[in-house]
Amino acid sequence: MDNHSPAIFVGDTLGLDFLNSVATPVDVPIDWIDDGEGLLRWLEQAGLVPHETLDAMRERALPGELDKVADQARNLREWFRAFVNSHKGKPLTSDALSDLEPLNRLLERDEGFGRIVARPSGGEGLGFQPMRKWRSPESLLLPIGEALGRFVCTEDFSDVKACEGHACTLLFVDHTRGHRRRWCSMAMCGNRAKQAAHRHRLKQS
Repeated sequence: MDNHSPAIFVGDTLGLDFLNSVATPVDVPIDWIDDGEGLLRWLEQAGLVPHETLDAMRERALPGELDKVADQARNLREWFRAFVNSHKGKPLTSDALSDLEPLNRLLERDEGFGRIVARPSGGEGLGFQPMRKWRSPESLLLPIGEALGRFVCTEDFSDVKACEGHACTLLFVDHTRGHRRRWCSMAMCGNRAKQAAHRHRLKQS
């Protein structure tokens, strides 16, 4: 697995999936947003930016411009990781608002608008579709900021957990009944933990 493999989406919320865009799924850390092209691939896989918008950004961007935006995205990611790590495991209160000022400053730059469109798939009637003006490569950060804002305002931070897998850095929101989820996924850390426990039992017998 490398940074050209599909990114990992196990957080049950895009806010945490953004933090999980750098992870150690096996033994070696992988950063899916290691450069500008990596950022474009991750945004497309996350469904945050239309494919045609990403293609237009590739064509219009100056040399190195997308790499600079990717650097900003990584800085945003690590700032938000510190925020989540300091607040996870307990309800988020209004006291955290001042800590979120950098995110609010990003959201203030958004140029969102709505448009009336025909309903998809040939449905009858009209629908209201949120849109955004993509004026520069830096505008690619705006849907990420929106995802982080929605995460902060809609999820219970009491349910934000870190995977218990050895050396795993992935975070998730535990939406399971009883809130007993321990692993980023059974396919990765869950099965490895089961195998390790089985080997341990064999040694003890």
